[in-house]
Amino acid sequence: MSNGDEIVFVVDDDARVRLGFSELLESWGWRVETFATAADYAARARPDLAACLILDVRLPDISGLEFQAQQSADAHPPIVFVTGHGDIPSTVRAMRLGAVDFLTKPVGESALVAAVRDAIGRDRLRRQARSERDELERRFATLTPREHDVLPLVVSGLLNKQAAAELGVSQVTIEMHRRRIMQKMQASSLPELVRMAERLHVPVRHSRRSGHS
Repeated sequence: MSNGDEIVFVVDDDARVRLGFSELLESWGWRVETFATAADYAARARPDLAACLILDVRLPDISGLEFQAQQSADAHPPIVFVTGHGDIPSTVRAMRLGAVDFLTKPVGESALVAAVRDAIGRDRLRRQARSERDELERRFATLTPREHDVLPLVVSGLLNKQAAAELGVSQVTIEMHRRRIMQKMQASSLPELVRMAERLHVPVRHSRRSGHS
């Protein structure tokens, strides 16, 4: 089998563990890179691939748990912890901070492979969501200042007449801006535009005036 578009990073100060994990995971088709310290891993410019980080709890420069806590959510791929000295508090702390699994050495092949698959699957979903968000932000940036004013009114459910009164423009002008917003955001319907606005955290605005269509 081949997982050529995926990569597993292994951070462990035991050379035998690094070699064993590398050989095992490469036999499953994954690309593997190993590091003896968290600092070595942090200094690596990581490729743009779905990934998993296998992290030892006890490292010479910093504990794996401390390293996890210091990183932002997107600073590293999902983590699978491995340790020869597992305990409940450490496990709870790691999982609360988003670890995929907490495995005790010696790690069985099936458990390690399952954890890596889970982690890489999560990373794919996260990367896809980030890509979709980036695309939405790109579209949002193409709106004119006036269209930025109109969008919150449209997604708040205001009628064209109400939005026109809110901005002091004609209803025809609002209709024109609304069409252009739909085109630029590539929204096929108002509900889809509303969902896009929610993901972009566009504030909901309500008319200060009453109006009826």
